Amino acid sequence: MKVSLRKCFGVSVGCFSFWSILAFAQSSDLTSNLANCKAGRETCDRSKLSQSEATEVAVAVHRQNVVNCRNGYHSCDRSKLTEPETIALAVADHERNVSDCNQGMLSCDRSKLNPV
Repeated sequence: MKVSLRKCFGVSVGCFSFWSILAFAQSSDLTSNLANCKAGRETCDRSKLSQSEATEVAVAVHRQNVVNCRNGYHSCDRSKLTEPETIALAVADHERNVSDCNQGMLSCDRSKLNPV
């Protein structure tokens, strides 16, 4: 059985090309997973993250929680805020309430205003 060098080379190139496509697909899949984790999507698979990616995701998730708290969203978890973030949020909440009261908005809570 004769195998020509050309056929052997062709098979090698084909295998290499296929391997490259699989490697790219896996890399793309991992990049997509990282983005999903950073965005807090259910499709995130944290077990596929490297240590540095897991740290990156934790920072992104924390940052999003701070934004959620700052905007008054129900998804805010105040227990995950640092002490300086909690203080800053309390100040921002107070300033927002004062502004709401000054503008006569229904969201004003006069019980939280300082006595004059």
